[in-house]
Amino acid sequence: MKSSLPTPPEGYADWLALLKTEIVQRRQRAALAVNAELIGLYARIGRDILDRQQRLGWGAKVIDRLARDLKAAFPDIRGFSSRNLKYMAFFAEHCPDGHFGQQPAAQLPWFHVVTLLTKLEEPQARAWYAGQAAQQGWSRATLEVNIRDRLWQRQGAALTNFEARLPAPQSMLAQETLKDPYLFDFLGLGNEAHERDIETGLVKHITQFLLELGAGFAFVGRQYRLEVGGDEFFIDLLFYHTRLKCYVVVELKATAFQPEHAGQLNFYLAAVDAQVKSPDDKPTIGLLLCKQNRRLVAEYALSGMEKPIGVAEYQLLRDLPETLGRALPSIEQIEAEFAGDLLLEDEEQGES
Repeated sequence: MKSSLPTPPEGYADWLALLKTEIVQRRQRAALAVNAELIGLYARIGRDILDRQQRLGWGAKVIDRLARDLKAAFPDIRGFSSRNLKYMAFFAEHCPDGHFGQQPAAQLPWFHVVTLLTKLEEPQARAWYAGQAAQQGWSRATLEVNIRDRLWQRQGAALTNFEARLPAPQSMLAQETLKDPYLFDFLGLGNEAHERDIETGLVKHITQFLLELGAGFAFVGRQYRLEVGGDEFFIDLLFYHTRLKCYVVVELKATAFQPEHAGQLNFYLAAVDAQVKSPDDKPTIGLLLCKQNRRLVAEYALSGMEKPIGVAEYQLLRDLPETLGRALPSIEQIEAEFAGDLLLEDEEQGES
């Protein structure tokens, strides 16, 4: 049955698209404004609790009394439990100006703020994770995983020759894109796994692999074929980086770094630049992933390479220590109180 609606006038579709965009933007701004007010309120309550405890000598039990009285006064408003009030005081104590470095706490959801405070000790680490969470839109689950995996310590830590081989600011951005080590424990492989097994696993689990590589990587192909002088050569993994605007050649080695590995990768980069790269693409960069990165040997090898190359280790079995939480109520307990049910595990999985 044909629609009885008349044909829209010329320009209607463009106008509708603009309205949709504005509606989404306004809703996002409204949500941010509401969140900022909430964070401001929690900070104010936390400061008041600390002030009265320090200036008037009120004990810890005042928090339980305050929680009961606020719940009685505002029975429809969640968030005034004793546990959450303790977090408010903790927030006011450790984030007195309402910022994690240059990042306003008000731009993050409350449970992101709590996660930063309870799982991290160093102010610099809190500031870095807060900035990344706000810029990249991390969910709380993603934030917790990145803290657990010590992303701050690994990001930008790969040994490279980028500073000498790439112009600024491309060299700095490329350096910050690479990590050391890379964590491939999601493959379920032991440390004696062969290169082909690792490569197959990474392609099979491409979503997790891309998450570990970081934002901006787009998968192009595995065993990417190149023909040079009548001979065939195959790149282990080829990516394109949407931020760097360049191809990234990834080579896997199930051994410690050897100087000849850099020479082989240098050859592949030259071939990709000549045969695959478009005129408006930036120079192709290489990432050599080794079972063991002998940094001094790699440093000497990279100094003689013409192409931009990074060298990093990969780990098939996790040996990074778990980040320990503080002796405060768990975030899950607070979330359950917000929801009014201590068993809402499914909803907690979707909490952002």
